[in-house]
Amino acid sequence: MNAIILAAGMGTRLRPLTNNRPKCLVAVNGVPMVERQIQFLKEKGIDDITLISGYKSEALEYLKEKYGVDIVFNDRYDTCNNINSLYIVRDRFHDTYVLEGDVYMDKNVLLSEVNKSSYFARNKKYDNEWGLEVDENNRLVKINIGAGNGFLMSGISYWKAEDCKRIIAHMEDVYASKDYTNLYWDNMVLDIYPELDIHVREIEGIYEIDTPEELKEVERMLLV
Repeated sequence: MNAIILAAGMGTRLRPLTNNRPKCLVAVNGVPMVERQIQFLKEKGIDDITLISGYKSEALEYLKEKYGVDIVFNDRYDTCNNINSLYIVRDRFHDTYVLEGDVYMDKNVLLSEVNKSSYFARNKKYDNEWGLEVDENNRLVKINIGAGNGFLMSGISYWKAEDCKRIIAHMEDVYASKDYTNLYWDNMVLDIYPELDIHVREIEGIYEIDTPEELKEVERMLLV
């Protein structure tokens, strides 16, 4: 089992906090979001960690020595959505956690062993987001982009090797045949999820922080 952390984006909505650092290094109550993720991965025995850098990548170099993280630079971070971050390390995508670097984990929701490809999801009302509908066995039956009340993607997922192969094959087809620059890597799953055996695991204590105001609100809640 390994992990890939997608942390190449520019985090423009979090400015001025991201003027001189990547979004994943913005701290929540003193702890950079990506460091919290790495610490939790290691708690679960996951030491093979690849971090995809881009914007202000030099600020992330200390993570190599501190945690033994391998850093891969995405030179298209400013012209391509996060699909390219996964594409350039697709050879490492097998039995893999994928985490978005701008997700703050208050609790360690990761598992040392997972027997199904899984989206880790919050149960809440959402608007203009990626929602997940499941059957009675929590198997994914529909991805709903828009508004709803139910499971919401958290930016954390785990993928079995056989599903990784299908996703990579489709991604390579997309790269060869269409404009992919505005796609998220989850669009690859969206295209073929009926072919995959994906389950949804409900979690709490996970926060996606996009603006300084959201950061202040999350810090306030966590200190209560």
